[in-house]
Amino acid sequence: MNAAVPMANPLRAMVVDDESLARARMRTLLGDCTAPPAHWVGEAGNAVEAMALAQHQALDVAFIDIHMPGADGLTLARSLQALAQPPALVFVTAHAEHAVEAFDLEAADYLTKPVRLERLQAALQKVERLTQSRRGLDVNFPQEEVLIIQERGRTERVPLRQVLYFKAELKYITVRTANRSYILDGALNDLEEKYRRDFVRVHRNALIARRAVRALEKHFDADEGEGWAVRLDGVDERLAVSRRQLAAVRELVAHG
Repeated sequence: MNAAVPMANPLRAMVVDDESLARARMRTLLGDCTAPPAHWVGEAGNAVEAMALAQHQALDVAFIDIHMPGADGLTLARSLQALAQPPALVFVTAHAEHAVEAFDLEAADYLTKPVRLERLQAALQKVERLTQSRRGLDVNFPQEEVLIIQERGRTERVPLRQVLYFKAELKYITVRTANRSYILDGALNDLEEKYRRDFVRVHRNALIARRAVRALEKHFDADEGEGWAVRLDGVDERLAVSRRQLAAVRELVAHG
């Protein structure tokens, strides 16, 4: 694998936090980062100050606290994204409940306080890859669509290309990859609308990845009787196909 193209200059960083001690700690940590290095270019105690700085100073990354007086960090992030050359976003907060919304804003990373140097360095590496990608320099880290899944107190980014199916069960949706299952909040109809290019409905409770279809087979279900089921590459289980969707799945199996 080719190495990523190195950055010519340190990443230009802004820190936004209403607590002066938190800003000072981040400035110290940024000064200790070496791979890649970061250059502290300014700080702000609220969203208004941050926007004023961002409009007059070229930035590669903004480290943003979420809970601040006035406009919060999420609101500030949306304003920064509207700039002609928006910085990468890294949220730094003592609260983890906004992680999903933060990643919906395409944040490069989400750090919880107290921030450790190793974790900050990892965040800067993500920012570096993102910055290089925007400049058209890094072909090793193409941007791809991901699902943001919050489960058991942690947040994971699951590449959409790894998902084999979505299945609605009770109040949740099971997201299945070849390696494991995840639980996702949401509605199957919304997923169908958003990802209809890559997924197809096979039943009222299931969407499957078009690329993963392997076979269509006769199947007997204890509740629905004799019918059809689809097999997917990467998993042993079969998913029931409704009569309404049978023609579409046959077409998919025949022509891919």
